[in-house]
Amino acid sequence: MATYDFTKFKKGIAGAEEWLKKEFSGIRTGQASPAVLDGVKVESYGTVVPISQVAAVTTEGPRTIRIIPWDAGQVKDIEKAITIANLGLSVGVDDKGIRVNFPELTSERRTAILKIAKEKVEEGKKQVRSHRDDVMKELQTKEKDGSFGKDDVFRFKNEAQKIVDQANKNLDASFERKEKEILS
Repeated sequence: MATYDFTKFKKGIAGAEEWLKKEFSGIRTGQASPAVLDGVKVESYGTVVPISQVAAVTTEGPRTIRIIPWDAGQVKDIEKAITIANLGLSVGVDDKGIRVNFPELTSERRTAILKIAKEKVEEGKKQVRSHRDDVMKELQTKEKDGSFGKDDVFRFKNEAQKIVDQANKNLDASFERKEKEILS
């Protein structure tokens, strides 16, 4: 009985799911999340690095993040970087470091964020479909060159589709969790 190695396919699918998680962590909701600052870079001694490499970043409350730079001289640079990133956050400097406040989200803003999250899910599903298409092409080729029989190819295509269906369920579940977070 012929076998097909789905390892690369499963890795690709897992990669799409990971990608979506990462994208969702950067989507701001009403809750304070240090992950929102992951994309913000600050200049430190001539190189541009993420804030997490020059300061301790912690949540101080449901709507506040505290940033404590390891070098007090970088407070202004970090404040400037967050302001320039235009994340819709208010930034204030005090004697302990920097306080970043997350304003209450308006219903229009929640709707806009939800739309962005939906687009991210669709991108994730496109990645999954692309991986599936690669497997289907490979199976067709192997059937044509006689490596696999029709029954084997049929079985492998069904197995690939089951993996795709599960991945899409996982992506939808991630979206539902994010939707609850955005709307709460």
